[in-house]
Amino acid sequence: MSRRLPLTTLLVLLTLLLGACHSIKVLVPPNLRAPTDSGDALAQAKLQLQQATPCCGSFADFSYQTPLPWRPKKFELGPGSMVASLNGVRSYFLAFHLPTDVKVPYRVALKSELNGRWLHSSYLFAPTTVLLDAAFQPIESQDVPLCEYMGWSSATTGAFGELKVTSDKARYLVVYSSADQQAGDTYWEQSPASFSAQAPVRMTSNGSFRIPHGPDGTVWIGLMSESYAKAVENGICDKAPQGNGLLNTLRTALPTHWSKSGT
Repeated sequence: MSRRLPLTTLLVLLTLLLGACHSIKVLVPPNLRAPTDSGDALAQAKLQLQQATPCCGSFADFSYQTPLPWRPKKFELGPGSMVASLNGVRSYFLAFHLPTDVKVPYRVALKSELNGRWLHSSYLFAPTTVLLDAAFQPIESQDVPLCEYMGWSSATTGAFGELKVTSDKARYLVVYSSADQQAGDTYWEQSPASFSAQAPVRMTSNGSFRIPHGPDGTVWIGLMSESYAKAVENGICDKAPQGNGLLNTLRTALPTHWSKSGT
């Protein structure tokens, strides 16, 4: 004959079990957790740049001993790098002397890597290029537009751009980031997850997403290679324009007798 527990004992046990359930923490996989560094990293990077002491105020002050790499090479720009003050704007920079045995026109490849662990809180160093003649006078300057390309490895993934050298008077190249570049952003096809404070694991796509530009980061620079040319030519530079739908496209693309109503 089984014994029945008193009602009071049952209520106590039930209360303990419910309390234990509420005290158990929900384990969320690392790839589903909300980012913790939000905009703090970018703000800190901007502050470090402003606190740095500029070494140069004109292009003639730069050292051009580094040759432009024969293929894209990795450079780190950030605390400890040289800082220039150009037109009242501070920026980390790189300076190169251009090859004399390469016939113009030729292409220079550039790639910026995401700076940050989480896409939502990452930023990019957006390059500005200046070509100089033998007297260190600017020939051409441009804010290089960046386009996202997702390759099979980290080496072929990033924000790609290019510079076309067309003048035989070009002798030197300076890469820095202008005020407009530092205040801009780059389109990124992969959207970050949107986290809810009530349900951190619930994620929804945000649609298009733009990566802000920052003062530092990893940059690849060198003469254009085959893999970089592919990335530049196939990169996604912005959100595709909204179309009128597949059926409408077919109606306009097919011969007239196919597109008539009732056929």
